[in-house]
Amino acid sequence: MRLYCFGESGNAYKVALLLTLTGTPWELEFVPFFTGGTRTPDFRAINPMGEVPVLVDGDVTLSQSGVMLEYLAELSGQFAGRDPGERREVLRWLFWDNHKLSSNAGTLRFLKNFLAPDKRPEAVFPFLEGRLKAAYRVLDDHLSSRDWIVGAGPTIADLSCCGYLYYPEPFGFDRADWPNIAAWLDRIAALPGWRHPYDLMPRAFPST
Repeated sequence: MRLYCFGESGNAYKVALLLTLTGTPWELEFVPFFTGGTRTPDFRAINPMGEVPVLVDGDVTLSQSGVMLEYLAELSGQFAGRDPGERREVLRWLFWDNHKLSSNAGTLRFLKNFLAPDKRPEAVFPFLEGRLKAAYRVLDDHLSSRDWIVGAGPTIADLSCCGYLYYPEPFGFDRADWPNIAAWLDRIAALPGWRHPYDLMPRAFPST
Protein backbone atom coordinates (compact mmCIF):
# COMPACT_ATOMS: atom_id res chain seq x y z
CA MET A 1 0.00 0.00 0.00
CA ARG A 2 1.05 3.58 -0.57
CA LEU A 3 0.02 6.42 1.75
CA TYR A 4 0.19 9.98 0.45
CA CYS A 5 0.86 12.06 3.52
CA PHE A 6 2.98 14.57 5.43
CA GLY A 7 3.90 14.71 9.07
CA GLU A 8 1.77 17.64 10.18
CA SER A 9 -1.46 16.00 9.03
CA GLY A 10 -3.34 14.49 11.95
CA ASN A 11 -5.69 12.77 9.54
CA ALA A 12 -2.76 11.14 7.76
CA TYR A 13 -1.34 10.14 11.14
CA LYS A 14 -4.47 8.15 11.97
CA VAL A 15 -3.97 6.01 8.88
CA ALA A 16 -0.19 5.70 9.20
CA LEU A 17 -0.63 4.62 12.82
CA LEU A 18 -3.20 1.94 11.96
CA LEU A 19 -1.00 0.62 9.15
CA THR A 20 1.86 0.39 11.63
CA LEU A 21 -0.11 -1.15 14.49
CA THR A 22 -1.60 -3.82 12.23
CA GLY A 23 1.78 -4.68 10.72
CA THR A 24 0.52 -3.85 7.23
CA PRO A 25 3.35 -3.28 4.73
CA TRP A 26 3.15 0.25 3.34
CA GLU A 27 5.18 2.89 1.58
CA LEU A 28 5.14 6.60 2.27
CA GLU A 29 4.58 9.10 -0.52
CA PHE A 30 5.49 12.52 0.87
CA VAL A 31 3.22 15.38 -0.22
CA PRO A 32 4.69 18.91 0.14
CA PHE A 33 1.40 20.36 1.32
CA PHE A 34 2.60 23.82 2.32
CA THR A 35 4.08 24.50 -1.11
CA GLY A 36 0.99 23.45 -3.04
CA GLY A 37 1.57 19.71 -3.28
CA THR A 38 -2.15 18.90 -3.17
CA ARG A 39 -3.01 21.39 -5.90
CA THR A 40 -0.91 19.93 -8.69
CA PRO A 41 -2.59 18.19 -11.65
CA ASP A 42 -0.80 14.96 -10.79
CA PHE A 43 -2.13 14.93 -7.25
CA ARG A 44 -5.63 15.99 -8.30
CA ALA A 45 -5.64 13.04 -10.69
CA ILE A 46 -5.25 10.81 -7.62
CA ASN A 47 -7.64 12.75 -5.39
CA PRO A 48 -9.87 15.37 -7.06
CA MET A 49 -10.75 16.65 -3.57
CA GLY A 50 -7.17 17.88 -3.24
CA GLU A 51 -6.69 16.54 0.27
CA VAL A 52 -4.25 14.39 2.20
CA PRO A 53 -4.26 11.54 3.09
CA VAL A 54 -4.79 9.24 0.15
CA LEU A 55 -4.34 5.48 0.41
CA VAL A 56 -3.65 3.42 -2.71
CA ASP A 57 -3.94 -0.35 -2.47
CA GLY A 58 -3.60 -1.85 -5.93
CA ASP A 59 -6.69 -0.80 -7.87
CA VAL A 60 -8.30 0.73 -4.76
CA THR A 61 -7.75 4.44 -4.13
CA LEU A 62 -9.27 5.93 -0.99
CA SER A 63 -9.56 9.43 0.39
CA GLN A 64 -10.98 10.57 3.74
CA SER A 65 -9.27 9.10 6.78
CA GLY A 66 -12.42 7.52 8.24
CA VAL A 67 -12.95 5.47 5.09
CA MET A 68 -9.32 4.35 5.16
CA LEU A 69 -9.53 3.35 8.82
CA GLU A 70 -12.65 1.28 8.19
CA TYR A 71 -11.07 -0.33 5.10
CA LEU A 72 -7.87 -1.27 6.93
CA ALA A 73 -9.71 -2.55 9.99
CA GLU A 74 -11.87 -4.78 7.84
CA LEU A 75 -8.91 -5.96 5.76
CA SER A 76 -6.71 -6.75 8.76
CA GLY A 77 -9.43 -7.99 11.10
CA GLN A 78 -8.04 -5.68 13.78
CA PHE A 79 -9.37 -2.58 15.59
CA ALA A 80 -12.82 -2.96 13.99
CA GLY A 81 -15.04 -3.81 16.97
CA ARG A 82 -16.08 -7.28 18.03
CA ASP A 83 -19.66 -7.41 16.72
CA PRO A 84 -22.12 -5.39 14.61
CA GLY A 85 -23.24 -3.34 17.60
CA GLU A 86 -19.68 -2.31 18.43
CA ARG A 87 -18.93 -1.56 14.80
CA ARG A 88 -21.91 0.79 14.60
CA GLU A 89 -20.68 2.52 17.75
CA VAL A 90 -17.22 2.80 16.22
CA LEU A 91 -18.73 4.52 13.18
CA ARG A 92 -20.67 6.88 15.43
CA TRP A 93 -17.43 8.03 17.05
CA LEU A 94 -15.65 8.29 13.69
CA PHE A 95 -18.36 10.65 12.45
CA TRP A 96 -18.30 12.60 15.72
CA ASP A 97 -14.54 12.96 15.56
CA ASN A 98 -14.53 14.20 11.99
CA HIS A 99 -17.27 16.74 12.73
CA LYS A 100 -16.51 17.89 16.27
CA LEU A 101 -12.91 17.11 17.20
CA SER A 102 -10.44 16.61 14.35
CA SER A 103 -12.00 19.22 12.07
CA ASN A 104 -11.74 21.95 14.69
CA ALA A 105 -8.36 20.82 16.06
CA GLY A 106 -6.87 20.66 12.58
CA THR A 107 -8.22 24.05 11.61
CA LEU A 108 -7.14 25.85 14.78
CA ARG A 109 -3.70 24.22 14.81
CA PHE A 110 -3.15 25.23 11.18
CA LEU A 111 -4.25 28.82 11.76
CA LYS A 112 -2.17 29.24 14.93
CA ASN A 113 1.01 27.57 13.79
CA PHE A 114 1.39 27.30 10.04
CA LEU A 115 0.10 30.62 8.72
CA ALA A 116 2.31 33.67 8.75
CA PRO A 117 1.55 35.73 11.89
CA ASP A 118 0.16 38.64 9.86
CA LYS A 119 -2.33 36.32 8.15
CA ARG A 120 -3.72 34.62 11.24
CA PRO A 121 -7.45 35.36 11.76
CA GLU A 122 -7.18 35.67 15.53
CA ALA A 123 -10.80 36.77 15.88
CA VAL A 124 -11.97 33.23 15.10
CA PHE A 125 -9.67 31.57 17.64
CA PRO A 126 -12.05 31.87 20.62
CA PHE A 127 -14.89 30.33 18.62
CA LEU A 128 -12.81 27.32 17.59
CA GLU A 129 -11.36 26.99 21.09
CA GLY A 130 -14.89 26.91 22.49
CA ARG A 131 -15.94 24.17 20.10
CA LEU A 132 -12.84 22.17 20.97
CA LYS A 133 -13.38 22.57 24.70
CA ALA A 134 -16.89 21.17 24.28
CA ALA A 135 -15.49 18.22 22.31
CA TYR A 136 -12.79 17.56 24.89
CA ARG A 137 -15.45 17.55 27.59
CA VAL A 138 -17.53 14.95 25.72
CA LEU A 139 -14.51 12.70 25.23
CA ASP A 140 -13.12 13.16 28.74
CA ASP A 141 -16.51 12.40 30.31
CA HIS A 142 -16.93 9.33 28.10
CA LEU A 143 -13.53 8.02 29.17
CA SER A 144 -14.17 8.58 32.87
CA SER A 145 -15.44 5.02 33.34
CA ARG A 146 -13.76 3.13 30.52
CA ASP A 147 -10.33 2.50 29.04
CA TRP A 148 -11.32 2.67 25.38
CA ILE A 149 -13.93 4.57 23.43
CA VAL A 150 -15.80 1.45 22.29
CA GLY A 151 -15.74 -1.96 23.93
CA ALA A 152 -12.99 -3.61 25.90
CA GLY A 153 -10.08 -2.87 23.60
CA PRO A 154 -8.74 -0.28 21.17
CA THR A 155 -10.57 0.30 17.90
CA ILE A 156 -10.33 2.70 15.02
CA ALA A 157 -12.55 5.01 17.06
CA ASP A 158 -9.60 5.53 19.40
CA LEU A 159 -7.14 5.95 16.53
CA SER A 160 -9.38 8.50 14.87
CA CYS A 161 -10.06 10.60 17.94
CA CYS A 162 -6.42 10.67 19.04
CA GLY A 163 -5.14 11.83 15.67
CA TYR A 164 -4.32 15.45 16.58
CA LEU A 165 -3.75 15.06 20.31
CA TYR A 166 -0.11 13.95 20.24
CA TYR A 167 1.13 17.00 18.33
CA PRO A 168 3.32 19.52 20.19
CA GLU A 169 2.08 22.68 18.48
CA PRO A 170 -0.39 24.71 20.56
CA PHE A 171 -4.04 24.54 19.59
CA GLY A 172 -5.94 24.69 22.85
CA PHE A 173 -5.27 21.21 24.19
CA ASP A 174 -3.47 20.66 27.48
CA ARG A 175 -3.40 17.13 28.88
CA ALA A 176 -3.40 18.47 32.42
CA ASP A 177 -6.91 19.84 31.88
CA TRP A 178 -8.34 16.51 30.73
CA PRO A 179 -7.03 13.68 32.93
CA ASN A 180 -9.17 10.93 31.41
CA ILE A 181 -8.05 11.85 27.90
CA ALA A 182 -4.44 12.00 29.12
CA ALA A 183 -4.63 8.48 30.58
CA TRP A 184 -6.26 7.20 27.39
CA LEU A 185 -3.52 8.75 25.24
CA ASP A 186 -0.95 6.98 27.42
CA ARG A 187 -2.77 3.67 26.86
CA ILE A 188 -2.71 4.16 23.10
CA ALA A 189 0.97 5.11 23.20
CA ALA A 190 1.67 1.88 25.11
CA LEU A 191 0.30 -0.28 22.26
CA PRO A 192 3.04 -2.37 20.62
CA GLY A 193 4.35 -0.52 17.59
CA TRP A 194 2.95 2.91 18.50
CA ARG A 195 4.97 5.81 17.14
CA HIS A 196 4.67 9.59 17.36
CA PRO A 197 3.41 11.29 14.18
CA TYR A 198 6.75 12.98 13.48
CA ASP A 199 8.48 9.61 13.80
CA LEU A 200 6.12 8.02 11.28
CA MET A 201 6.00 10.77 8.64
CA PRO A 202 8.39 13.56 7.65
CA ARG A 203 7.39 17.14 8.26
CA ALA A 204 6.44 19.40 5.37
CA PHE A 205 6.84 22.67 7.28
CA PRO A 206 10.51 23.34 8.01
CA SER A 207 10.06 25.62 11.03
CA THR A 208 7.91 23.28 13.17
